[in-house]
Formats: sequence, C-alpha cells, structure tokens
Amino acid sequence: EELKYVFGLSSFSLAIPSTKDMDDMAKLSLDLIQKEEGKTFKVITRRRDKSYEHSSETVNRHIAGEILRNTDLKVDVHNPDVEVLVEIRANETSVMIGKINAAQGYPVGTQSKTMMMLSGGIDSTVAAHLMMKRGSYVEFIHFTSPPYTSEQALEKVLDLSKILLKYQNNIRVHVVPFTDIQMEILDVGPESYSITMMRRFMLRITNALAESKECFAIVNGESLGQVASQTLESMKAIGAVQTLPILRPLITYDKIEIVNLAKKIGTYETSILPFEDACTVFTPSNPVTKPKDYMISNLEEKFDMDGLIEDAIKGIEVYDFVYKEENDKEKEPSFL
Repeated sequence: EELKYVFGLSSFSLAIPSTKDMDDMAKLSLDLIQKEEGKTFKVITRRRDKSYEHSSETVNRHIAGEILRNTDLKVDVHNPDVEVLVEIRANETSVMIGKINAAQGYPVGTQSKTMMMLSGGIDSTVAAHLMMKRGSYVEFIHFTSPPYTSEQALEKVLDLSKILLKYQNNIRVHVVPFTDIQMEILDVGPESYSITMMRRFMLRITNALAESKECFAIVNGESLGQVASQTLESMKAIGAVQTLPILRPLITYDKIEIVNLAKKIGTYETSILPFEDACTVFTPSNPVTKPKDYMISNLEEKFDMDGLIEDAIKGIEVYDFVYKEENDKEKEPSFL
C-alpha cells in the first residue's frame, strides 16, 4: 500500500519465488492466475539467465498449456486480461501476476528544494503534490492572521501537510504572523488594492525565507483567471517584488481538474473545511484585476516596509512532521 505513493516508481508487482523447473513454474502460475479475474491471458518469460537450458518461448508454451488444460481461460497475446510474467535469473526465479500502478514522477529530492505558499485551500495543496512529483523537496509557508483566522484554520493547514507525508517523508511548515501587516494595509486603503498589497507583502516575506533556506524557487497554487489576483496583470504586479522564480503548476488547470486531483491524493475533504485563511478573511467586495504600478508605488511609500517584514519573519513558528512507519519508528529527516 505504501509503495503506491512513492514518486519515482511507475508500477510494481508481487513476485513469488519458484525453482527453475518448468513444471514448478507452471503449477505456481496456475495457482496465481486462478485467483485473478478475467477471461484471457498471456505468458511473458524473461530469461535473464542466458545459460538456462530452455528458451523463453518454450517456457511460455509450457506454462500456457498448464493453464489452458485446467481453466476456461483463452490466450490473447495482444490485449490479455491477465499477464503472467516469469523472470529467470541466475540466482532466482519468480512468477508475477498483476501490475499495481504507483505515483510515477521523480523521486523526491532529485530536484532542488522549493518554498510552497500553502493557503489551506484546494489549489495550493495540489500544487505542492505536483512539485513533489517532479522531484522537488517542498517546504511550506503559511500566513495566519489571529484573531481573524482561527486555530482551526491553522490546524487544517497542518493536517493537510500531514496528509502529504505519504509522498514526502518529512515536511516543515513555517507559520508567519500576518495580522499587523494586514491592519496596516486596511488602514492605508483603498480596499480594492488590499489583496494586491497583501500578496506583495507575502511574496517579499516568502522570498526572504526561501533564500535563507536555500530554496531555488517559490511555488503557489495560482490558476490563470480564477480570482482577481490571478489575472496576468495582477500576477505581473504582485510578482515584481521577488528575486526567486515563481512556479505555478496549476496555471492552466480548470477548477474541476484541480478538485479531481485533490480527491485523488486525499486532500479535498480537509481543504473544504470552512475555516478562512489570511487572504480570504479580508477579501474586498471589488478587488482590482488590473492594478496600476503608480498606485502601488504611492501606497507602499506609506509603509515601514522593512520593519513590518522583519517583525513578521521574527515571529515565524516552525512545525516539523516526519512520516512514521507501522512500528512507529521515525525515519531520519533527509532534507531538514
């Protein structure tokens, strides 16, 4: 069950050991195929041990004959319901029936580390999963605004991180206090620019943290045109503040596609719990979709930018989660 979630594995099968005697291989194959559902089969022999006395075709015919004599199954070499795979090696022989699909992708850690902006909604968790699938070890950053965001909202984010442990065996979440910055933004106004300003602050903080943690890119769950801050104009205005590249795995995905992925990886039910995050709790009624550079510049001149960002970074709390096996022994964290 656990192998299904290991990135870098395409598929796997349970291999049952056998002797090199063809009668033994045939009897084992018959026993295994009788437990499978289907009407047609095919035998595939891989003779890794070239010194073995029988050819692959001879072994195929011998095993197929045993199955045909004792079952109602028919041979279909093009599109069989069941494949019997026999591997003959120098030191071992095995019979396999049935292929279990795994997570595919690249093993986590074969690409450099990234910093994921995790909101607690559906999209960002799916985006994190896709980055892991491409081999990147992902750290998370989450912005919280107490008392406007609740403890349950934070627990929801941490629970989502724990769900992703089956794909990446250790996860670190950086929780940033964002209330003071949001209050400053709301005081300065106008309300229509509040999301643009919040997102620019968030990116500055994320960029600073990501660089300090030796991350090579920032990742978010943006999908083009989905909300006001995800128009091309907004992405350009918001993304102008950081130095690291921003990766958007979901940029062309429809919401239905994202929801289906969330259900597949097991995060959907947690993501839709009704606890608001730092962005949604102060969503303006008419957010700007094409922010103007001069407006942003005028607004940001009114902030103690460095002081607000420094205070937010100083207030970060870190949560570490490590995957535990059934015997409850913790695996060694490999990237923390």
